Amino acid sequence: MTAQDEKFRLSRRGFMAAGAGAVAATAFAGWTPAYAVPAGSSGSAGGPVSTLTPPPAFPEGIALYQQAYQNWSKEIMLDAIWTCSPKTPEDVVRLANWGHANGYTIRPRGAMHGWTPLTIVNGAPVDKVILADTTVHLTGVSVNAGGSPATVTAGPGATLDAITTALQAQGLGFANLPAPGVLTIAGCLAVDAHGAALPAEGEAHVPGQTFGSLSNLVTSLTAVVWNGSEYALETYARSDAAIKPLLTHLGRTFLTSVTLQAAPNYRMRCVSHTDIGWQELFGARGASGRTFEKFVRENGRAEAIWYPFTERPWMKVWSLAPTKPPFSREVTGPYNYIFSDNLPEPVTDMIGQINAGNPGIAPAFGQIMYATTVAGLAATFSNDLWGWSKDVQFYIRATTLRLTEGGGAVITSRANIGQVIHDFTQWFNGRMEYYRSIGQFPLNGPVEIRCCGLDQPSDVEVDSAGAPTISAMRPRPDHPEWDTAIWLNVLGVPGTPGMFAFYREMEQWMRNHYNNNDATFRPEWSKGWAFGPDKPYTDAPIITQGLPQTYRDGVPSSDNWDTANAAYNALDPHKVFSNTFLDQLLP
Repeated sequence: MTAQDEKFRLSRRGFMAAGAGAVAATAFAGWTPAYAVPAGSSGSAGGPVSTLTPPPAFPEGIALYQQAYQNWSKEIMLDAIWTCSPKTPEDVVRLANWGHANGYTIRPRGAMHGWTPLTIVNGAPVDKVILADTTVHLTGVSVNAGGSPATVTAGPGATLDAITTALQAQGLGFANLPAPGVLTIAGCLAVDAHGAALPAEGEAHVPGQTFGSLSNLVTSLTAVVWNGSEYALETYARSDAAIKPLLTHLGRTFLTSVTLQAAPNYRMRCVSHTDIGWQELFGARGASGRTFEKFVRENGRAEAIWYPFTERPWMKVWSLAPTKPPFSREVTGPYNYIFSDNLPEPVTDMIGQINAGNPGIAPAFGQIMYATTVAGLAATFSNDLWGWSKDVQFYIRATTLRLTEGGGAVITSRANIGQVIHDFTQWFNGRMEYYRSIGQFPLNGPVEIRCCGLDQPSDVEVDSAGAPTISAMRPRPDHPEWDTAIWLNVLGVPGTPGMFAFYREMEQWMRNHYNNNDATFRPEWSKGWAFGPDKPYTDAPIITQGLPQTYRDGVPSSDNWDTANAAYNALDPHKVFSNTFLDQLLP
């Protein structure tokens, strides 16, 4: 390497620092890493050089460049990986056939807002991997407001922000949305993305809505699949049984287009409470007071954020509100909790101390996060918001604090909401106090508690073959009374000593405690699961036995984990759309 080349060669630190700068600069649009270095770049023009061996005979007309990669929590990071930006679905077909012919795998890349190694595996070789960035060109959105049902068709890289904005312009929307609007629709479907919404008690069903995952809204999709001689585009209607494993597919296929049903849009109110003690809020089934159970019964839509070692959670309660309540502040766009996107210096200083080896400040960290929330809500008049559905449901953006998450979903009946939450929070508080008593602080982020519905086939307004096969929100035919998913997640600062061991303990408790005639436990595909003593996604018995069994129990053998895996292998027999972790999870 010449001195000039060495001067412009990007080190790991430089490459990732550039990516961090891009994060700050493009908070609304996403967090694309900086420095796309074109294939063959020599640095002779004063720019950085291409440091990876170029793939052979790469398809013409598809931009190819090396770029850094990082997932949401920055626990999966690469200096550089070959990345391309296909312009059309046909380009993706060419990529797949090229990958098959040359021994490469193609991994779709969206917003990178995830924890699970479904795209990139830490430590695995990437010299034969190409990321296909769907967010550059494959982003079209088209609304058919006059259809029966009304629908929206989108490219895989279209964000929820873009889709819901287009729907809102036509008087349409979704009832149940994840908090980050930057997510791509294909990424959402890969991991059955969901929100924090149930209907209030007595609330009438609105045609086009689902309170389950976004996967349950799909009326048709197009994927790149093996047709017996080559990879080609194939479109599946919701009435086709072959679509069911594709509705939630964990990245084992490449979607190029998706059509989803939509419902009439509506106005919502979101009220924040920060004055309810956690013992009252998380009271057992039937308890008196201002309980989570009561808020759900009266309003349907609720989320609790309980900072560590604090007494009063931040409780958000959404409700339908056709007209503006007198004391609500009207909002005309999303992301209205500015204080959570721009943390004050004392908070960021504490994160630095935790990363520097001082986890014992976790109690003070929780207190200052709670105080920041209370002060921020008051200062920005955000305790009581009113606006269109997406504008009060989206609140996480690229500048929000990035933490690791562990937990999952308890599938149960709505009548059990209070008891499930009570049992978990009592166990969690007891364990945290135990660890504090011995001078250990393995967790320092908040507990997040949400509820949503299941992927009910009756919600689908077109002929349907059934629910997504491996969605965490798939109903259990043997337990028709189970109609609710309760999401219990705990966050932590990456690198905290003992964090993954605690997540392992928590996961095992949840899998054992919620495993009876009242409930079952399923992973949240995008978050942390299968925790080993030191790392997530390393508990082989869970990966090879526990998780698959979750999708065998209570469902027909003709439509379970094994049939989904067989479908992925039939549609992609050469595993062009796979990686080493998926090869273990879905062999």
